[in-house]
Amino acid sequence: MSTILFASSALPMVVRAIRTRDLASYSPANLVLANVGNAVHCIYVVHLPPGPIWFLHGFYVVTSALMLLWWLRFHNQFHRHRREVREVREVLT
Repeated sequence: MSTILFASSALPMVVRAIRTRDLASYSPANLVLANVGNAVHCIYVVHLPPGPIWFLHGFYVVTSALMLLWWLRFHNQFHRHRREVREVREVLT
């Protein structure tokens, strides 16, 4: 039950990131540290018998990696778009 709760708590963040491509509120340091932590935690998890912790950890590994990759990919695009919108507003006023 806790695995389902923890996994479902991260889904809104992932869905919003996919839908808006706005990851400006995410800290790149946090995303990198989460991925490093997941990599280190893999050493522990692979020594456990298969079970819910494997699913939960796999979910976190995939989610954290995707969020970091999306941040790297969309961060510049989002800021470029905001700058263009600001420039258009300045021209119109």
